[in-house]
Amino acid sequence: MNPVLSTLLILVVFALLLTGLVFLKKQNKSFTFRVVAALLLGLVFGALLQVIFGYGHEAVKLANDWMALVGSGYVRLLRMIVIPLIFVSILYAFVTQRSKNLGKMALRVLAVLMITVAISALVGALTTAGFGLSAEGLQMGSAESARASGLEQTLQNFSKTPIQQQILEIIPVNPFAAMAGQGANATLATVFFATMLAIAAIQIRKFKPDSAEFFEKIVVSLHDVVMRLVNMIMRFTPYGILALMTKVASTSNVSDITRLLKFIVASYVAILIMFVVHLLILLMFGLNPITYLKKSADALIFAFTSRSSAGTLPMTIKAQKERLGVPEGTANLAGTLGTSIGQNGCAGIYPAMLAVMIAPTLGINPLDPVFLIRLIVVTTFASFGIAGVGGGATFAALTVLSAMGFPVALAGLLIAIEPLIDMARTALNVSDSIVAGVVTAKSMNELDVNAYHSSVKEEAV
Repeated sequence: MNPVLSTLLILVVFALLLTGLVFLKKQNKSFTFRVVAALLLGLVFGALLQVIFGYGHEAVKLANDWMALVGSGYVRLLRMIVIPLIFVSILYAFVTQRSKNLGKMALRVLAVLMITVAISALVGALTTAGFGLSAEGLQMGSAESARASGLEQTLQNFSKTPIQQQILEIIPVNPFAAMAGQGANATLATVFFATMLAIAAIQIRKFKPDSAEFFEKIVVSLHDVVMRLVNMIMRFTPYGILALMTKVASTSNVSDITRLLKFIVASYVAILIMFVVHLLILLMFGLNPITYLKKSADALIFAFTSRSSAGTLPMTIKAQKERLGVPEGTANLAGTLGTSIGQNGCAGIYPAMLAVMIAPTLGINPLDPVFLIRLIVVTTFASFGIAGVGGGATFAALTVLSAMGFPVALAGLLIAIEPLIDMARTALNVSDSIVAGVVTAKSMNELDVNAYHSSVKEEAV
Protein backbone atom coordinates (compact mmCIF):
# COMPACT_ATOMS: atom_id res chain seq x y z
CA MET A 1 0.00 0.00 0.00
CA ASN A 2 1.13 3.55 -0.71
CA PRO A 3 2.91 5.01 2.39
CA VAL A 4 0.71 8.12 2.32
CA LEU A 5 -2.49 6.05 2.25
CA SER A 6 -1.12 3.79 4.99
CA THR A 7 -0.33 6.84 7.10
CA LEU A 8 -3.84 8.19 6.62
CA LEU A 9 -5.31 4.81 7.59
CA ILE A 10 -3.22 4.72 10.77
CA LEU A 11 -4.28 8.25 11.68
CA VAL A 12 -7.95 7.43 11.07
CA VAL A 13 -7.72 4.49 13.48
CA PHE A 14 -5.90 6.69 15.98
CA ALA A 15 -8.66 9.29 15.68
CA LEU A 16 -11.26 6.59 16.33
CA LEU A 17 -9.38 5.52 19.47
CA LEU A 18 -9.33 9.13 20.66
CA THR A 19 -13.07 9.32 20.01
CA GLY A 20 -13.51 6.16 22.07
CA LEU A 21 -11.75 7.83 25.02
CA VAL A 22 -14.03 10.85 24.65
CA PHE A 23 -17.02 8.48 24.70
CA LEU A 24 -15.72 6.92 27.94
CA LYS A 25 -15.56 10.41 29.44
CA LYS A 26 -19.19 11.06 28.45
CA GLN A 27 -20.13 7.73 30.01
CA ASN A 28 -18.70 9.09 33.29
CA LYS A 29 -16.00 6.45 33.46
CA SER A 30 -13.46 7.28 36.14
CA PHE A 31 -10.29 9.15 35.32
CA THR A 32 -8.17 6.18 36.41
CA PHE A 33 -10.19 3.83 34.20
CA ARG A 34 -9.68 6.09 31.17
CA VAL A 35 -5.95 6.42 31.87
CA VAL A 36 -5.49 2.63 32.10
CA ALA A 37 -7.64 2.12 29.00
CA ALA A 38 -5.48 4.59 27.07
CA LEU A 39 -2.32 2.79 28.21
CA LEU A 40 -3.58 -0.62 27.06
CA LEU A 41 -5.02 0.70 23.79
CA GLY A 42 -1.73 2.40 22.98
CA LEU A 43 0.28 -0.76 23.64
CA VAL A 44 -2.03 -2.94 21.52
CA PHE A 45 -2.31 -0.41 18.68
CA GLY A 46 1.46 0.16 18.56
CA ALA A 47 2.19 -3.58 18.60
CA LEU A 48 -0.29 -4.16 15.77
CA LEU A 49 1.44 -1.48 13.70
CA GLN A 50 4.71 -3.38 14.10
CA VAL A 51 3.08 -6.67 13.17
CA ILE A 52 1.31 -5.23 10.11
CA PHE A 53 3.94 -2.86 8.75
CA GLY A 54 7.18 -4.08 10.35
CA TYR A 55 9.83 -2.16 12.29
CA GLY A 56 10.87 1.20 10.88
CA HIS A 57 8.18 1.41 8.17
CA GLU A 58 7.88 4.88 6.65
CA ALA A 59 4.11 5.03 7.18
CA VAL A 60 4.51 4.32 10.90
CA LYS A 61 7.18 7.02 11.20
CA LEU A 62 4.97 9.57 9.44
CA ALA A 63 1.95 8.63 11.52
CA ASN A 64 3.97 8.94 14.75
CA ASP A 65 5.09 12.40 13.67
CA TRP A 66 1.44 13.46 13.42
CA MET A 67 0.41 11.62 16.59
CA ALA A 68 3.20 13.50 18.39
CA LEU A 69 0.96 16.55 18.18
CA VAL A 70 -1.12 14.81 20.84
CA GLY A 71 1.55 12.92 22.80
CA SER A 72 4.53 15.28 22.70
CA GLY A 73 2.17 18.24 22.75
CA TYR A 74 0.73 17.03 26.05
CA VAL A 75 4.18 16.48 27.56
CA ARG A 76 5.21 19.97 26.44
CA LEU A 77 2.13 21.41 28.15
CA LEU A 78 3.20 19.74 31.38
CA ARG A 79 6.78 20.89 31.04
CA MET A 80 5.48 24.40 30.32
CA ILE A 81 3.90 24.48 33.76
CA VAL A 82 6.75 22.78 35.68
CA ILE A 83 8.96 25.80 36.48
CA PRO A 84 6.02 28.08 37.39
CA LEU A 85 4.62 25.26 39.53
CA ILE A 86 7.96 24.66 41.27
CA PHE A 87 8.40 28.37 41.98
CA VAL A 88 4.86 28.94 43.23
CA SER A 89 4.76 25.65 45.16
CA ILE A 90 7.92 26.42 47.14
CA LEU A 91 6.71 29.95 47.91
CA TYR A 92 3.28 28.66 48.90
CA ALA A 93 4.74 25.87 51.03
CA PHE A 94 6.74 28.29 53.18
CA VAL A 95 4.71 31.52 53.12
CA THR A 96 1.38 29.94 54.06
CA GLN A 97 2.86 27.52 56.60
CA ARG A 98 2.31 28.88 60.11
CA SER A 99 4.17 25.97 61.67
CA LYS A 100 7.62 26.59 63.14
CA ASN A 101 8.74 23.20 61.85
CA LEU A 102 9.55 24.26 58.29
CA GLY A 103 13.22 23.38 58.64
CA LYS A 104 12.37 20.03 60.20
CA MET A 105 9.92 19.28 57.38
CA ALA A 106 12.48 20.06 54.67
CA LEU A 107 15.17 17.98 56.39
CA ARG A 108 12.85 14.99 56.72
CA VAL A 109 11.85 15.16 53.06
CA LEU A 110 15.53 15.24 52.09
CA ALA A 111 16.31 12.41 54.50
CA VAL A 112 13.69 10.12 52.96
CA LEU A 113 14.89 10.95 49.43
CA MET A 114 18.56 10.32 50.31
CA ILE A 115 17.98 7.15 52.33
CA THR A 116 15.83 5.58 49.62
CA VAL A 117 18.31 6.42 46.86
CA ALA A 118 21.05 4.76 48.91
CA ILE A 119 18.87 1.66 49.30
CA SER A 120 18.07 1.70 45.58
CA ALA A 121 21.77 1.78 44.70
CA LEU A 122 22.33 -1.30 46.86
CA VAL A 123 19.31 -3.04 45.29
CA GLY A 124 20.59 -2.24 41.80
CA ALA A 125 24.08 -3.50 42.59
CA LEU A 126 22.95 -6.77 44.19
CA THR A 127 20.37 -7.48 41.48
CA THR A 128 22.98 -6.97 38.75
CA ALA A 129 25.42 -9.27 40.53
CA GLY A 130 22.64 -11.81 41.07
CA PHE A 131 21.88 -11.88 37.34
CA GLY A 132 25.58 -12.20 36.56
CA LEU A 133 25.54 -9.18 34.22
CA SER A 134 28.85 -7.94 32.89
CA ALA A 135 30.03 -5.40 30.33
CA GLU A 136 32.14 -8.11 28.71
CA GLY A 137 30.85 -9.49 25.44
CA LEU A 138 28.41 -6.71 24.67
CA GLN A 139 28.52 -5.71 21.02
CA MET A 140 28.57 -2.10 19.88
CA GLY A 141 26.89 -1.07 16.64
CA SER A 142 27.23 2.24 14.80
CA ALA A 143 24.49 3.96 16.81
CA GLU A 144 25.96 2.72 20.07
CA SER A 145 29.47 3.83 19.01
CA ALA A 146 28.19 7.32 18.21
CA ARG A 147 26.38 7.48 21.55
CA ALA A 148 29.48 6.29 23.43
CA SER A 149 31.61 8.96 21.74
CA GLY A 150 29.05 11.58 22.66
CA LEU A 151 29.06 10.44 26.27
CA GLU A 152 32.83 10.64 26.41
CA GLN A 153 32.65 14.23 25.19
CA THR A 154 29.91 15.04 27.70
CA LEU A 155 32.06 13.61 30.47
CA GLN A 156 35.02 15.74 29.39
CA ASN A 157 32.89 18.88 29.46
CA PHE A 158 31.44 17.88 32.83
CA SER A 159 34.88 17.14 34.27
CA LYS A 160 36.10 20.62 33.33
CA THR A 161 33.72 22.08 35.93
CA PRO A 162 35.10 21.52 39.45
CA ILE A 163 32.76 20.24 42.13
CA GLN A 164 32.91 23.59 43.94
CA GLN A 165 31.60 25.35 40.83
CA GLN A 166 28.85 22.77 40.37
CA ILE A 167 27.66 23.49 43.91
CA LEU A 168 27.86 27.24 43.35
CA GLU A 169 25.68 26.95 40.24
CA ILE A 170 22.75 26.04 42.49
CA ILE A 171 22.82 29.73 43.46
CA PRO A 172 21.47 31.52 40.38
CA VAL A 173 23.23 34.67 39.23
CA ASN A 174 20.08 35.47 37.26
CA PRO A 175 17.02 33.78 38.81
CA PHE A 176 14.89 34.64 35.79
CA ALA A 177 17.33 32.80 33.52
CA ALA A 178 17.07 29.79 35.83
CA MET A 179 13.29 29.98 35.64
CA ALA A 180 13.65 30.00 31.85
CA GLY A 181 15.50 26.67 32.07
CA GLN A 182 18.99 28.05 31.52
CA GLY A 183 22.01 26.88 33.46
CA ALA A 184 23.47 23.56 34.55
CA ASN A 185 20.79 23.02 37.18
CA ALA A 186 17.85 25.29 36.50
CA THR A 187 15.45 23.31 38.70
CA LEU A 188 17.50 23.47 41.90
CA ALA A 189 18.41 27.09 41.15
CA THR A 190 14.69 27.91 40.94
CA VAL A 191 14.05 26.06 44.21
CA PHE A 192 16.89 27.98 45.87
CA PHE A 193 15.62 31.38 44.71
CA ALA A 194 12.02 30.61 45.69
CA THR A 195 13.19 29.43 49.13
CA MET A 196 15.25 32.58 49.74
CA LEU A 197 12.33 34.76 48.62
CA ALA A 198 9.99 32.87 50.95
CA ILE A 199 12.37 33.27 53.91
CA ALA A 200 12.54 37.02 53.25
CA ALA A 201 8.73 37.17 53.16
CA ILE A 202 8.49 35.31 56.47
CA GLN A 203 11.02 37.57 58.16
CA ILE A 204 9.27 40.83 57.27
CA ARG A 205 6.18 39.67 59.17
CA LYS A 206 7.82 41.05 62.32
CA PHE A 207 8.35 44.63 61.16
CA LYS A 208 6.24 45.02 58.00
CA PRO A 209 3.16 42.85 58.59
CA ASP A 210 1.07 44.66 55.96
CA SER A 211 3.63 43.96 53.23
CA ALA A 212 3.96 40.34 54.36
CA GLU A 213 0.19 39.90 54.28
CA PHE A 214 -0.09 41.51 50.84
CA PHE A 215 2.69 39.30 49.47
CA GLU A 216 1.03 36.19 50.92
CA LYS A 217 -2.22 37.09 49.16
CA ILE A 218 -0.32 37.42 45.87
CA VAL A 219 1.32 34.02 46.38
CA VAL A 220 -2.02 32.39 47.23
CA SER A 221 -3.64 33.92 44.15
CA LEU A 222 -0.78 32.80 41.90
CA HIS A 223 -0.98 29.32 43.41
CA ASP A 224 -4.73 29.11 42.79
CA VAL A 225 -4.33 30.19 39.15
CA VAL A 226 -1.42 27.83 38.47
CA MET A 227 -3.25 24.88 40.03
CA ARG A 228 -6.31 25.67 37.92
CA LEU A 229 -4.09 25.59 34.85
CA VAL A 230 -2.75 22.23 36.04
CA ASN A 231 -6.30 20.87 36.27
CA MET A 232 -7.02 22.10 32.75
CA ILE A 233 -3.96 20.30 31.38
CA MET A 234 -4.74 17.12 33.32
CA ARG A 235 -7.92 16.66 31.29
CA PHE A 236 -5.80 15.72 28.27
CA THR A 237 -3.97 12.93 30.13
CA PRO A 238 -5.73 9.88 28.59
CA TYR A 239 -5.24 11.22 25.05
CA GLY A 240 -1.59 12.02 25.65
CA ILE A 241 -0.95 8.57 27.13
CA LEU A 242 -2.59 6.88 24.13
CA ALA A 243 -0.25 8.68 21.71
CA LEU A 244 2.86 8.16 23.85
CA MET A 245 2.32 4.42 24.32
CA THR A 246 1.50 3.94 20.65
CA LYS A 247 4.86 5.47 19.74
CA VAL A 248 6.77 3.35 22.27
CA ALA A 249 5.14 0.10 21.13
CA SER A 250 5.44 0.86 17.41
CA THR A 251 9.07 2.04 17.41
CA SER A 252 10.73 -0.43 19.79
CA ASN A 253 13.20 -2.70 17.99
CA VAL A 254 12.37 -6.27 18.95
CA SER A 255 15.84 -7.57 17.98
CA ASP A 256 17.55 -5.02 20.23
CA ILE A 257 15.18 -5.86 23.06
CA THR A 258 15.95 -9.55 22.64
CA ARG A 259 19.71 -8.92 22.55
CA LEU A 260 19.62 -7.00 25.82
CA LEU A 261 16.70 -8.87 27.37
CA LYS A 262 18.71 -9.99 30.41
CA PHE A 263 19.56 -6.41 31.32
CA ILE A 264 15.93 -5.33 30.82
CA VAL A 265 14.66 -8.13 33.08
CA ALA A 266 17.28 -7.34 35.73
CA SER A 267 16.33 -3.65 35.62
CA TYR A 268 12.64 -4.36 36.08
CA VAL A 269 13.35 -6.82 38.90
CA ALA A 270 15.44 -4.21 40.73
CA ILE A 271 12.74 -1.57 40.19
CA LEU A 272 10.01 -3.91 41.45
CA ILE A 273 12.09 -4.72 44.53
CA MET A 274 12.46 -1.00 45.23
CA PHE A 275 8.72 -0.48 44.81
CA VAL A 276 8.26 -3.16 47.48
CA VAL A 277 10.72 -1.25 49.70
CA HIS A 278 8.54 1.85 49.30
CA LEU A 279 5.49 -0.13 50.35
CA LEU A 280 7.35 -1.58 53.34
CA ILE A 281 8.36 1.92 54.44
CA LEU A 282 4.71 2.96 54.40
CA LEU A 283 3.80 -0.18 56.33
CA MET A 284 6.42 0.71 58.96
CA PHE A 285 4.60 4.00 59.48
CA GLY A 286 1.25 2.23 59.90
CA LEU A 287 -0.08 3.10 56.43
CA ASN A 288 -1.86 0.71 54.06
CA PRO A 289 0.40 0.20 51.00
CA ILE A 290 -2.49 -1.03 48.82
CA THR A 291 -4.34 2.22 49.45
CA TYR A 292 -1.18 4.08 48.43
CA LEU A 293 -0.98 2.20 45.14
CA LYS A 294 -4.63 2.85 44.30
CA LYS A 295 -4.42 6.55 45.04
CA SER A 296 -1.10 7.20 43.34
CA ALA A 297 -1.87 5.07 40.27
CA ASP A 298 -2.66 7.99 37.96
CA ALA A 299 0.64 9.73 38.66
CA LEU A 300 2.65 6.50 38.37
CA ILE A 301 1.02 5.53 35.08
CA PHE A 302 1.65 8.92 33.56
CA ALA A 303 5.28 8.87 34.76
CA PHE A 304 5.62 5.46 33.11
CA THR A 305 4.35 6.69 29.76
CA SER A 306 5.89 10.18 29.67
CA ARG A 307 9.34 9.28 31.09
CA SER A 308 9.42 12.67 32.81
CA SER A 309 9.48 13.13 36.58
CA ALA A 310 9.30 16.89 36.11
CA GLY A 311 6.40 16.57 33.70
CA THR A 312 4.55 14.44 36.25
CA LEU A 313 5.05 17.02 39.03
CA PRO A 314 1.49 18.39 38.87
CA MET A 315 0.07 14.90 39.32
CA THR A 316 2.62 14.07 42.02
CA ILE A 317 1.50 17.02 44.14
CA LYS A 318 -2.18 16.43 43.38
CA ALA A 319 -2.04 12.78 44.46
CA GLN A 320 -0.44 13.69 47.78
CA LYS A 321 -2.67 16.55 48.86
CA GLU A 322 -6.02 15.49 47.39
CA ARG A 323 -5.90 11.73 47.86
CA LEU A 324 -3.30 10.83 50.46
CA GLY A 325 -3.95 13.49 53.09
CA VAL A 326 -0.56 15.22 52.88
CA PRO A 327 -0.61 18.93 53.82
CA GLU A 328 -0.23 21.16 50.79
CA GLY A 329 3.10 22.64 51.88
CA THR A 330 4.67 19.23 52.43
CA ALA A 331 3.26 17.88 49.17
CA ASN A 332 4.66 20.84 47.23
CA LEU A 333 8.08 20.55 48.82
CA ALA A 334 8.40 16.76 48.47
CA GLY A 335 7.16 16.76 44.88
CA THR A 336 9.43 19.63 43.85
CA LEU A 337 12.60 18.34 45.52
CA GLY A 338 11.90 14.86 44.17
CA THR A 339 12.26 16.09 40.58
CA SER A 340 15.98 16.76 41.13
CA ILE A 341 17.11 14.90 44.25
CA GLY A 342 17.21 11.24 45.21
CA GLN A 343 15.58 9.74 42.13
CA ASN A 344 15.58 6.03 42.96
CA GLY A 345 15.31 4.74 39.40
CA CYS A 346 17.45 7.11 37.34
CA ALA A 347 19.98 8.23 39.95
CA GLY A 348 20.07 5.11 42.14
CA ILE A 349 19.44 1.79 40.42
CA TYR A 350 20.70 2.58 36.92
CA PRO A 351 24.17 4.00 37.73
CA ALA A 352 24.75 1.25 40.28
CA MET A 353 23.89 -1.43 37.72
CA LEU A 354 26.34 -0.03 35.19
CA ALA A 355 29.11 0.25 37.79
CA VAL A 356 28.65 -3.39 38.84
CA MET A 357 28.70 -4.51 35.20
CA ILE A 358 31.96 -2.67 34.56
CA ALA A 359 33.72 -3.65 37.80
CA PRO A 360 34.68 -7.25 36.77
CA THR A 361 36.30 -5.97 33.54
CA LEU A 362 38.65 -3.92 35.74
CA GLY A 363 39.43 -6.80 38.08
CA ILE A 364 37.15 -5.55 40.85
CA ASN A 365 34.86 -7.84 42.81
CA PRO A 366 31.44 -6.10 42.65
CA LEU A 367 30.37 -7.83 45.89
CA ASP A 368 33.35 -6.54 47.85
CA PRO A 369 31.83 -4.64 50.83
CA VAL A 370 34.32 -1.78 50.40
CA PHE A 371 33.34 -1.39 46.73
CA LEU A 372 29.62 -1.52 47.56
CA ILE A 373 29.91 1.08 50.34
CA ARG A 374 31.87 3.41 48.07
CA LEU A 375 29.35 2.92 45.26
CA ILE A 376 26.38 3.66 47.54
CA VAL A 377 27.99 6.82 48.96
CA VAL A 378 28.98 8.12 45.52
CA THR A 379 25.56 7.34 44.04
CA THR A 380 23.70 8.97 46.93
CA PHE A 381 25.53 12.28 46.72
CA ALA A 382 25.60 12.24 42.93
CA SER A 383 21.80 12.05 42.94
CA PHE A 384 21.59 15.78 43.72
CA GLY A 385 20.52 17.78 40.72
CA ILE A 386 19.56 14.99 38.32
CA ALA A 387 17.15 16.60 35.88
CA GLY A 388 13.67 15.06 36.07
CA VAL A 389 13.30 14.58 32.34
CA GLY A 390 14.22 11.87 29.85
CA GLY A 391 18.00 11.49 29.77
CA GLY A 392 18.58 12.26 33.43
CA ALA A 393 19.62 8.66 34.07
CA THR A 394 22.43 8.93 31.53
CA PHE A 395 23.77 12.05 33.23
CA ALA A 396 23.55 10.30 36.61
CA ALA A 397 25.46 7.33 35.19
CA LEU A 398 28.17 9.63 33.82
CA THR A 399 28.54 11.32 37.20
CA VAL A 400 28.78 8.07 39.17
CA LEU A 401 31.05 6.23 36.72
CA SER A 402 33.45 9.14 36.43
CA ALA A 403 33.57 9.50 40.23
CA MET A 404 34.37 5.79 40.49
CA GLY A 405 37.07 6.11 37.83
CA PHE A 406 35.20 3.81 35.43
CA PRO A 407 34.82 4.17 31.64
CA VAL A 408 31.45 5.56 30.53
CA ALA A 409 31.07 3.97 27.09
CA LEU A 410 28.81 1.20 28.48
CA ALA A 411 25.91 3.66 28.72
CA GLY A 412 26.12 4.03 24.95
CA LEU A 413 25.51 0.31 24.47
CA LEU A 414 22.07 0.60 26.05
CA ILE A 415 20.74 3.30 23.72
CA ALA A 416 18.38 0.88 21.94
CA ILE A 417 16.50 -0.10 25.11
CA GLU A 418 16.75 3.21 26.96
CA PRO A 419 13.07 4.18 26.49
CA LEU A 420 11.85 0.76 27.62
CA ILE A 421 13.66 0.78 30.96
CA ASP A 422 13.34 4.53 31.46
CA MET A 423 9.56 4.21 31.74
CA ALA A 424 9.75 2.05 34.86
CA ARG A 425 12.62 4.08 36.32
CA THR A 426 10.57 7.28 36.05
CA ALA A 427 7.56 5.69 37.75
CA LEU A 428 9.86 4.69 40.61
CA ASN A 429 11.23 8.24 40.84
CA VAL A 430 7.72 9.64 41.20
CA SER A 431 6.80 6.99 43.77
CA ASP A 432 9.78 8.06 45.85
CA SER A 433 8.64 11.71 45.81
CA ILE A 434 5.14 10.75 46.93
CA VAL A 435 6.43 8.41 49.66
CA ALA A 436 8.74 11.19 50.91
CA GLY A 437 5.75 13.52 51.29
CA VAL A 438 3.54 10.93 52.98
CA VAL A 439 6.23 9.71 55.40
CA THR A 440 7.31 13.25 56.31
CA ALA A 441 3.72 14.28 57.05
CA LYS A 442 3.10 11.12 59.10
CA SER A 443 6.31 11.49 61.12
CA MET A 444 5.34 15.08 61.99
CA ASN A 445 1.75 14.09 62.91
CA GLU A 446 0.41 16.28 60.10
CA LEU A 447 -0.95 13.55 57.83
CA ASP A 448 -4.73 13.35 57.53
CA VAL A 449 -4.92 9.62 58.21
CA ASN A 450 -8.67 9.49 57.60
CA ALA A 451 -8.20 11.03 54.16
CA TYR A 452 -5.36 8.59 53.43
CA HIS A 453 -7.47 5.53 54.26
CA SER A 454 -10.70 6.80 52.74
CA SER A 455 -12.06 5.34 49.51
CA VAL A 456 -10.73 6.78 46.28
CA LYS A 457 -12.75 9.76 45.12
CA GLU A 458 -12.60 10.52 41.43
CA GLU A 459 -12.04 14.17 40.57
CA ALA A 460 -14.02 15.84 37.82
CA VAL A 461 -11.19 15.72 35.29
